[in-house]
Amino acid sequence: MTRQPRLVIVGDGMVGRRLVNELAESDWIVDVIAEERYAAYDRVGLSSLFESADVDDLALPYDNDNVTLHLGERAERIDREAGTVSTAERTFHYDKLVLATGSYSFVPPVEGADGEGVFVYRTIDDVDAIKARAHDSRHGVVVGGGLLGLEAANALRLLGLEVTILEFAPWLMARQLDETGGGLLAQTIERLGIDVQCGTGANAIQAHDGRLDVTTTSDTEITTDMVVFAAGVRPRDDLARAAGLEIGERGGATIDSRCRTTDPNVFAIGEVASFEGVCYGLVAPGYQMAEVVAAGLTGRDIEFNGADTSTKLKLLGVDVSQFGAMDGPLTSTYFDPASGVYAKLVLSDDASELLGGMLVGDNEPYGVLRASVGHPPPAALADLLSTGDGDVQMPADAQVCSCNAVTKADITGAIASGCETVDDLKSCTKAGTGCGSCLPMLKRILSDSGVEVSKAVCEHFEHTRAELFDIVRVTGISTFSELIAEYGQGSGCDICKPTVASILASLSKGHILEGEQASLQDTNDHFLANMQRNGTYSVVPRIPGGEVTPEKLIVIGEVAQDFDLYTKITGGQRIDLLGARVEDLPDIWARLVDAGFESGHAYGKAVRTVKSCVGTTWCRYGVQDSVSMAIELELRYRGLRSPHKIKGAVSGCARECAEARSKDFGVIATENGWNLYVGGNGGFTPRHAQLFASDLTDEELVHTIDRFIAFYISTADRLMRTAAWLEDLDGGLDYLHDVIIADKLGICRQLDDIMAKHVDSYECEWKGVLRDQEKLERFTSFINAPGTPDPDISFTSERGQKVPVTLQTTGRSSL
Repeated sequence: MTRQPRLVIVGDGMVGRRLVNELAESDWIVDVIAEERYAAYDRVGLSSLFESADVDDLALPYDNDNVTLHLGERAERIDREAGTVSTAERTFHYDKLVLATGSYSFVPPVEGADGEGVFVYRTIDDVDAIKARAHDSRHGVVVGGGLLGLEAANALRLLGLEVTILEFAPWLMARQLDETGGGLLAQTIERLGIDVQCGTGANAIQAHDGRLDVTTTSDTEITTDMVVFAAGVRPRDDLARAAGLEIGERGGATIDSRCRTTDPNVFAIGEVASFEGVCYGLVAPGYQMAEVVAAGLTGRDIEFNGADTSTKLKLLGVDVSQFGAMDGPLTSTYFDPASGVYAKLVLSDDASELLGGMLVGDNEPYGVLRASVGHPPPAALADLLSTGDGDVQMPADAQVCSCNAVTKADITGAIASGCETVDDLKSCTKAGTGCGSCLPMLKRILSDSGVEVSKAVCEHFEHTRAELFDIVRVTGISTFSELIAEYGQGSGCDICKPTVASILASLSKGHILEGEQASLQDTNDHFLANMQRNGTYSVVPRIPGGEVTPEKLIVIGEVAQDFDLYTKITGGQRIDLLGARVEDLPDIWARLVDAGFESGHAYGKAVRTVKSCVGTTWCRYGVQDSVSMAIELELRYRGLRSPHKIKGAVSGCARECAEARSKDFGVIATENGWNLYVGGNGGFTPRHAQLFASDLTDEELVHTIDRFIAFYISTADRLMRTAAWLEDLDGGLDYLHDVIIADKLGICRQLDDIMAKHVDSYECEWKGVLRDQEKLERFTSFINAPGTPDPDISFTSERGQKVPVTLQTTGRSSL
């Protein structure tokens, strides 16, 4: 009987686990020696442990029955002549050996770095230690402003700590971003209340009165409760060195194109491997190495020739991505500091080839741009940023999935062979099974190929937004945790969490800042205000129909004067108060609420305003009381959460002074009643609303709009405006008429109930905050010094009022 070959893998990380699973159909008997007490887990998702995830959510599956896992054992010695690996407990014999020992956190030579209260951020045990220390802490310092450092800063922020980031480089993420991109990222992060100090590092850490004094290389001192080093990683190559294997100039076991070290029986993969002098610190190259080794062990011949180091992330709520080269002969840039968006494309000298680029603030074009590296630019940069794709035609050999080197031709070939879903493509081509950043591109290629694409919210829910809406409505589920436990998987993401938060709010499942719901909200909803470019916030009280008394106008003026706010009449017939500091928001709203104002929901995906002309009250051309109707509609739908913002308008005659046909729902008076228009909006792709019903009575009008809005929030995808939703309906306007007028689907009573419940349960969100001390505590710039204003927010004077200027960040990264 032929002896089965034995493979020993040292390390049970993401890359080691990928190799194990690649060998599932082979004859190899595999022993995995793992020093950690946990089996392989998704280290990329480590920060989710600071939210709602637990260790089991991060666990990676084993798809190989010929594996024995030895947890909690450290490999201490390799005897290459004997073909053995020894731990303190036993000795393992191997025919082939794979080093997948990964890397360790680099801690600079800082005095006191080994003391109590000082941590690294690398493993589940590190997370547990940080959580324990944070329980009685108010402030934390993170040393390192790269990918890992920003993840660590977000972790401390989620634990309720005030955070300072020290980055020795002149700007954040210096390996992925240029100075402008890194500076904009720092600005955006600082608006969250995080102190960013670039061009400086930690020099010494000293315990003092139960806290830590951190002396920086800039000779400043920071008093803190804990320090987390996230200053990079180094290959864990001690075993390889001791075994006499060749080590790269910057560390790591030297490998060839088949991932063999200088010993043909020993392979190295992942962060411990040095290929042509480079140790790749990303999981995607490690996966490629694992597949190369698996191929070699099973008689196939695949080479590793380097890897794509593109990255796509959301750090502290900010989209950041980099692909291809950072510099080249020619660049094209797009910079909008007001919206926090920066993009840079690196081009060949004749602009005929895309070499690389970076995005900050908007990752939507990432998939198509990364896939187009080495080919002509796919579209104008401004078009890509405004629409997400532009008029894009990718060449067949464009690489769609860099983790598994899958091209567009591979994808279209799989579709031609019968793949009809993203899951089919993942199984057939392995595209999308790595970092997952190419999944939107897979959906796009499926759609372009004429295949109907699933509209599942994300990988955590196999449901559309509309299906989740119905699940919540029917089951009565009131939290995200319940919903994902029963109908989803994993711990959720920045797509499904706000989506579910919107659904819960649409169905009146409690105050949006109550309990778990507070952690699901988008940036603006966290403080019930729109963040402005310099870190201040806007205050927009509701003024239904634009009608306001002199007494209320005086209150607005007094509030603006007392809190130094800039005032402007908005296009929706309201008054915008700009420049409010976060700690002043409760005091501002207390005075406005006392005067009879309510939240205008300018910060939320919700019904915003119903604009009106003066109608028959004043205008000699008016044929209906447009002001009264606008007020009735706005008060009825105020604050109703929806897939996107909703705006309305009522014009008192055909002269259309309220511009009703550019709104999601618009009403124009006739001599016989009201004409209702639906599906209009402004933005990048303005649309005129379409006439839906004519000469309606007041009661018929309200009843029809009720059902229109309820049907929209029940069935639209996330971030879909009513215009796009209407275009997407099979049958368009006629189908909509059949549903909400003729009750073709028999759901009109359900739609009526949704709206009735909203009307009956509505309460101003700011009123709810003002009477709840726990909610009020979130409105502070500095957790350990409530009421202290952020010193980096500054103003100048223009047109007689204070306006913000770019953040003054002395000693920090700035634009």
